[in-house]
This record gives sequence, C-alpha cells and structure tokens, in this order.
Amino acid sequence: MSDLLKGKRGLIMGVANDRSIAWGVARACHEAGAELAFTYQGEAFGKRLEPLAQSIGSDFMVDCDVTDDASLDRAFAALAARWSSIDFVVHAIAFSEKSELAGRFLDTSRANFKNSMDISAYSFVEIARRAYPLMKENGGTLLTMTYQGSQRVVPNYNVMGVAKAALESATRYLANDLGPDGIRVNAISPGPMKTLAGAAIGGARKTYKHCEQNAPMRSNATLQAVGGTAVYLISDAGAYTTGEIIKVDGGFHILGMPQPDHL
Repeated sequence: MSDLLKGKRGLIMGVANDRSIAWGVARACHEAGAELAFTYQGEAFGKRLEPLAQSIGSDFMVDCDVTDDASLDRAFAALAARWSSIDFVVHAIAFSEKSELAGRFLDTSRANFKNSMDISAYSFVEIARRAYPLMKENGGTLLTMTYQGSQRVVPNYNVMGVAKAALESATRYLANDLGPDGIRVNAISPGPMKTLAGAAIGGARKTYKHCEQNAPMRSNATLQAVGGTAVYLISDAGAYTTGEIIKVDGGFHILGMPQPDHL
C-alpha cells in the first residue's frame, strides 16, 4: 500500500495517544504516502500528539475545539493557508461523561445528552461544511468512526449509542449532499478496542473479551486493520464507495448469539 495515497493531503482529528484509532489511521495513511496535518484540543493533548506527528514527518498541528465555531474557523483557516486543497479528513472525535457510560440509558441527563450529540455527531457536520471548500474542485473523502452500539444495545454504551446512530445518519445525508462534487463520506465501525475512549465505558474489559471469544475471526480488530480500511476508502480504489458504514470487527456483527462454547 506504499503508494495508494501518494500525493494526497489530509487532516486527522482525534489522536489522543498511540493507541487511538485516529493514530492507527494516521500511521496507515502515512505509510501509504499521504501528507498529514493534525488537530488536538488543549495543551495536554498537544504535548502527547507532537512526538507522534513528528515521528511520521508532520509539523502541522493546530488546536481545535469542535464545540466552538470560532475555533473551528481558525483551524480550517490555518489549513487553507498551508494547503490550497485537501483530499481527506478523518473525524475520530467522540465524548460523553464517564459517569453516564454505566448503568441505564434511562438515567441520561439532558446536559450530557446534548453535549454528547454535539461533540460526537454534530461536529462531523460542522467539519464537513468547512472541509467542503477545500475539496470541491478535486473531490475528496470525509471519514468518521462509529460503533455497533448505534444499531444494537450494548451494555453501558448508553447515550453514545444514540449519538453514533445520529452520526451514521449524518454520514448518509452528507454523502448525498456532497456526492455531486465528488466528495465521498463514509464511516468505519470497528468492534471494541483498547483505547482511551473505550476504557471509559463501563464493563469495557468484559465487552472486549466477549467479542474476542465469539467473533468469527476469534479476534478483535487491530489498529492496523482499521487503518488499512481507511486507506482503501480514501484512495482511488474507493472512488465509488460512499454513504457506507464499513464493519471492521472480525465479523462479530453477523452473530445472532454467542458461539456454543460461550452460551
């Protein structure tokens, strides 16, 4: 895959550390030849990101709060000043209060519901709106990350499941809006992964183990697998794939019940 993204430029949003899904995607894109820029939120995340970005030859990082229109405007203005056009944006941003990622969805607070939807779903729309002027001449790819808790009940996933359902619907509507300009919009849905975000969900270890034991591949997805899927979707090989939710979960989503040994 060393040349699949040669000559392409893209923005990666959501790297928290070297175990982040966004970092797996960034590394795969770099190995495929892409030139990358990154956003981060706040000084602490910036310090974590800097050595990672440097390790793949990127010196372009910009602070960005996706709940703040002015911050988004500044980030994309900086991107436009650096590059007259871009080929892709990877949106790997989600948030919910940890205290509400346990127990019953019924107990979700109004404040956390609104904040989770804003950061996890609506931010993709705001980002697409700002990325569009940088893609409309030559086309491009918008890519986000979701999870099967959007379609099926996963214990403790709660409001994030509702937010991911909204994100997946937004993916389809954006794909329809932007398709005439050659812009593809897709989502990747990995199974449970050992990330900073995943660890915040109640019972995360049990969920990870259950999926690993029962998925047809008897394994959870790796960062390399998710990154490889992203490269395909961003590359010219994915030129006619849009509006899709691509599962990268070892086949777990096809099951109706656990494997016989784990019933």
